[in-house]
Amino acid sequence: MNTPFATNRRSFLKQIAVAGFAAPFVTRGLLAASPNGKLNHAAFGASGMSGADLNVITHHDFVNLVAVAEVDLKRAANLKQQFPNLKVYQDWREMLDKEKSIDCANVSTPDHQHAPMAMSAMQRGIHVYCQKPLTHDLHETRQLTLFAREKKLATQMGIQIHSQSEYRLAVRLIRDLVIGKVKEVHTWSSKKWGDTEALPGHTDPVPADFNWDLWLGVCAQRPFIGGGYYHPGNWRKRLDFGTGTFGDMGCHIYDPVFDALKLTAPLSVRSEGPAPNQWNWAVNAVIHYLFPGTEFTADKMVEVTWYDGDARPPKAVQALLGNREDGKPYGIPDQGSIFIGTKGVLLLPHIAKPKLFPQDQFAGFPMPKVQTVNHWTHWLEACRGNGKAWANFDYSGPLTEAVLLGSVATRFPKTTLAWDAAAMKFKNVSEANQFVRRTYRAGWEVKGLS
Repeated sequence: MNTPFATNRRSFLKQIAVAGFAAPFVTRGLLAASPNGKLNHAAFGASGMSGADLNVITHHDFVNLVAVAEVDLKRAANLKQQFPNLKVYQDWREMLDKEKSIDCANVSTPDHQHAPMAMSAMQRGIHVYCQKPLTHDLHETRQLTLFAREKKLATQMGIQIHSQSEYRLAVRLIRDLVIGKVKEVHTWSSKKWGDTEALPGHTDPVPADFNWDLWLGVCAQRPFIGGGYYHPGNWRKRLDFGTGTFGDMGCHIYDPVFDALKLTAPLSVRSEGPAPNQWNWAVNAVIHYLFPGTEFTADKMVEVTWYDGDARPPKAVQALLGNREDGKPYGIPDQGSIFIGTKGVLLLPHIAKPKLFPQDQFAGFPMPKVQTVNHWTHWLEACRGNGKAWANFDYSGPLTEAVLLGSVATRFPKTTLAWDAAAMKFKNVSEANQFVRRTYRAGWEVKGLS
């Protein structure tokens, strides 16, 4: 039987554990003022990814879990059993209003609620750990980044592989110019968070103890459809609530690319794959990004291409990895990246150690020793005033913006969208600008976002 902490990341989490209102900003200082020097923690979400986050966060003896907001009370039952003194709310706004001692919180809900929850918490001086992608829309990402920076809050995005040795080693190798300067990068995920079907014609009763209106949050009202169509996982496929495969996995897989090359905002983005329909994201995306070059790239601009579903890098790119000992093509994993440099190629599987090619050229290469760091501990220590978390919003905000630009591009197939990051708008396709910022449902407005 699954517990609220049971996820497909269970083994990783065990490993890492061992190694609509406006509120005034409240400053409590970076060092927690909680009893016994503990951080009073709250959670947005009680199960799924929030359960996975809490499994590590509550492992620390200086963290006191005081409250959780969960629209589906059945998903909070096991958590309440484990923490008998835990306050459980269905409405996250009520939790923030009533729980005045919260120092830090994790936002681990469907994408469409990340920004309103995170911003509302930060406006109360609460340090925030927010799952990826940071937000559903570009404007939300920029606003969260600016606010967290202004108020000097401790933040972190849930791209936990950023702190693992595999990704940190890849970044080290690229920055050490082991494969020379990078000419291009190809990234991919086999996941298929999309749907080509129309909206089902039926509606269903809302389950007991599940508040559908609160689940919709900032999004427009619509009838509930059961059978897992929205809740608890398939919201990722739906335009209004999730961000497709790219939003789900792009923040992970683009992370070491963005980090290693020290990328900034892209100059343009172009989708060669299918467009979403009226309700759902598509699959089999092919998205080309053009970034300004850096000290780690071979040219003044560098192209990074994303593929998902059944789409993969061209055979010519895969052929750069050569053959295995049995003479068959080396092959690529279901998810990962290929960095093509002036002196070699680096393959970074998601998640495994990077490999260098041609194999004969790099035989016996002494790999640097890079350690895994606990991603959650790093943030919690920042909440206590001890440094800054590596994936804070100043880093993960621009990363998320880049990823979300790909989602917009899929709506305009075979069209190069020129991006003006400073102005937050597309320069050549005005129709695309409607997807930079959305309108929140009446009664759900949040200062700074809507």
